Amino acid sequence: MKKITTTLILAFVINGLFAQAPNPFPKTVSVSGSADLEIVPDEIYVQVTLKEYEKKGAGKTDLQKIKADFLASCRNTGLPDSVITIASYEGSLLKKRRSKEELYATISYQIKFNNSKKIDELVSKLDDEATQSFDVVRVSHSKIQEYRKQVRILAIKAAKEKAAYLTEAIGESLGTAVTITEYNAGFVQPGYFNVSQASMANTMENLSYNGNSGDLSGGGIDFRKLKIFMEVNAVFAIK
Repeated sequence: MKKITTTLILAFVINGLFAQAPNPFPKTVSVSGSADLEIVPDEIYVQVTLKEYEKKGAGKTDLQKIKADFLASCRNTGLPDSVITIASYEGSLLKKRRSKEELYATISYQIKFNNSKKIDELVSKLDDEATQSFDVVRVSHSKIQEYRKQVRILAIKAAKEKAAYLTEAIGESLGTAVTITEYNAGFVQPGYFNVSQASMANTMENLSYNGNSGDLSGGGIDFRKLKIFMEVNAVFAIK
């Protein structure tokens, strides 16, 4: 019984000490800070879908030849095999007018480009009949993590600057940071373009990126920029 009583008294004493501990930050200011950065992507992922086809009097052009021609075009454009991967491989049944069913195989490749000029060069070499679609599926940057770090730092600095002039406005001075919380972060991908088989023949004349700054028809114009953004909430002590 004595042991239990001693333990209870010790617990009350400890609780009492914590209850009496002063708040180390009796006055604080809570602010938000944001920053963004636009960068030209150097990783442009394109998916090209190829399909077997048949011409009158020439017979069917099979997928093996289409694949070989496509990969040769990629190499002639200066694209190494390491940036080309197979995205899908399938076949479909199409009914011919003479009621004959024949299998037409389809293959999709994903290619990673580092600039829009290489895209133009490859498009000019593609087989219009075999190419079903040409889609930009994703864009990024090889140093995306480094740029995100920079934007985080800028957002925190913006929050601190805001906190400083707010405290000065009430005749106080800014103290140490209490908490920093990141609550909105990411990057905005620009819209993509798609070139279908029907328009492939006119691609080099009409191909344009969906926007004012993404013309892919030449002239050295860059791909539309990625936008990285960051928002933070920071609490600072007031001295």
